[in-house]
Amino acid sequence: MTPSVGRGAASPAPVSADVARVAGVSRKTVSRVLNNEPYVSDEVRQRVLGAAEKLGYRLNHAARALASGRNRSIGVIALGTAGYGTAMLLVGIEKAVRGAGYALRVVNTPDGDPEGIAGAVMSLLEQGVDGIVVSEPVVEGEVSVRIDVPVLFLGAPPSFPSARTLTVGVGAHALARAATDHLLDLGHTTVHHVAGRGRWYATTDRIDGWRAALAARGAQEPPVIQGDWSPESGYAAGRALAADSSVTAVFVAGDEMAIGLIHALREAGRRVPEDISVVGFDGNPVFAYVTPPLTTVRQPFDAAAGEGIRLLVHAIEKPETELPAVSEPPVELVVRGSTAPPPSHQGQTVLRAT
Repeated sequence: MTPSVGRGAASPAPVSADVARVAGVSRKTVSRVLNNEPYVSDEVRQRVLGAAEKLGYRLNHAARALASGRNRSIGVIALGTAGYGTAMLLVGIEKAVRGAGYALRVVNTPDGDPEGIAGAVMSLLEQGVDGIVVSEPVVEGEVSVRIDVPVLFLGAPPSFPSARTLTVGVGAHALARAATDHLLDLGHTTVHHVAGRGRWYATTDRIDGWRAALAARGAQEPPVIQGDWSPESGYAAGRALAADSSVTAVFVAGDEMAIGLIHALREAGRRVPEDISVVGFDGNPVFAYVTPPLTTVRQPFDAAAGEGIRLLVHAIEKPETELPAVSEPPVELVVRGSTAPPPSHQGQTVLRAT
């Protein structure tokens, strides 16, 4: 009978020496493999990882932190509301952090209060994080806390004094431009815009993308209608736009605002999409099941978070080396039932995006 490599319920937890014995290598080689160090052949690396898996070995992160001077943890400052986009970006960050072998520490500061941001930074630094992620930043003055770890900004330029700052965009400008281009391609002469909360970089990026699309086509730029990401603000914008018979297309900076806007338009007797076409932003899958199903642009949450965490881990583990190249996030337009040619074009054949 072949002896089992596993261990009984009463057996002590395996240590690195056990892994070395089963894999037929030295403890130093085991350490190199488990700490993802170079100068180990693929064959030996797979042998060590296989032995560790069979034994149920788990790396002692506390000991690893003492040896390396790192705690293997990354802190996230989540700003603003708990809307779909903010939540999904945080989910993407958590997946990427866990996949990189780090623990996650999260501190929330509602709407980016400057004192709250400084307090969040101090809290994370006191926990000994190796790097910090700032998610969905808002426009604020520079935080007066000296940060001696790398800081990753998702979707905004840096505003922290840090040992090293990294920025990865979420592609909001390109997504906003794609949404606006879709409506212009359908034959609408211009596109109105309902923006998000004024102090958010995400709001500015979406406005800039909308403006760029209009300018490239020589279309008139209507005044921006200010929202705050909520369905209520979309509803208020819809009431205002419904009173203007010249409005035929609206790009809304968030899916939830778009649903509020559509509700107000329908109450006022304006049909969507027969009278007014509406495009949202984020890609919340719930809104594929409303009436009409919402056309939207889908934010690449996982892709942006993955690229950002890859850069941050590189900056933590190899601080003296050049950062790797960053891939551009994908642009995905999801065409559903809330967009159509304007009333003057209906009945004509119009090429629609897919």
